[in-house]
Amino acid sequence: MTLASVQGQPRAMDALQSALRSGSVHHAYLFAGPEGVGKELAAVGLAQALTCPEAPEVGCGKCASCVRIAKGLHPDVTWVMPDDERVSRGLAGRSDFTGTPSRELRVEQIRQLQERLALRGLESKRKVAILVSAEQMNVQAQNAFLKTLEEPPAETTLILVASAMDRLLPTIRSRCSKVYFGPLPVDLVAKRVQQERKLDADTAALAAVMSGGSLGRALALDVDALKERKDVLTAFETLSGDDIPALLRFAEAHGGSREDADTALELLILWTRDVSLAKAGALEAIANRDLTELAQQAAKRTTEAALHRRHSLLESARTAIGSRNGAPRLQLERLLIELCVEAR
Repeated sequence: MTLASVQGQPRAMDALQSALRSGSVHHAYLFAGPEGVGKELAAVGLAQALTCPEAPEVGCGKCASCVRIAKGLHPDVTWVMPDDERVSRGLAGRSDFTGTPSRELRVEQIRQLQERLALRGLESKRKVAILVSAEQMNVQAQNAFLKTLEEPPAETTLILVASAMDRLLPTIRSRCSKVYFGPLPVDLVAKRVQQERKLDADTAALAAVMSGGSLGRALALDVDALKERKDVLTAFETLSGDDIPALLRFAEAHGGSREDADTALELLILWTRDVSLAKAGALEAIANRDLTELAQQAAKRTTEAALHRRHSLLESARTAIGSRNGAPRLQLERLLIELCVEAR
């Protein structure tokens, strides 16, 4: 586990390795991009390269220092993350907290980090702090952290890992060297999923496409849910503006929670892409390969303009639900009525 082990992110790795070779490592980095594409692995690799006694500026990945960094146990590499993240990783139990573990990075955590960074390194000349889900810092925490960015302790590198960097204050973003991570190549994700989850090639390819280039999401996808998608998409294609009760039942079935609604919308966005590909005759590129015939049938019943509008409506509904301003079931009902009733 070193920078060299980060796959599918050549630009990001070139930027970091160039800074290490030239000795121009910035005091603060913002690793930005989708979840599950290698940002945290890169943060570990950079921390190793900055502290490794065996291969300075590279990181050997094998010495005691590098191994402890990978395990989160190095005394000079501080990890900061929301309490609920610690629980989900098995680093803490719910009984360790009073009430529900916070999803935010709180100002108390930032102050504890500042106190730790003020101390002399125990084993390494350089200290590193890795803030996981940095965008979860609340406003008070961000304002407190800004002081550290403005007056960074000597021989310290701060690494902010964020999936939604727009939620960070502009003053924080401007004081960090930004390293962008994009979606991973689908072929790379599919290969890793097939190897690690022992799935057949078609299922692994579908998981890779549905994950949006996120290896983490692809590895976590519920295989049973992948199989259930056929029922969801078949039911969607039978919906009609002449049967409003059926539209409402579909919305009720898939709008019980934000997670359920987001999953359904993600399926429908990918399905809309498949129908567009079928209409263009690019059958080999369809993600839902076992539903190629259904995609062809759907393509014959619609137009390119209608598919473009469908995609826009789906994305708008997903944004509304994700922003927590839209009730999932109501958003699905509105979406389906606009799609089906207007199509009559």
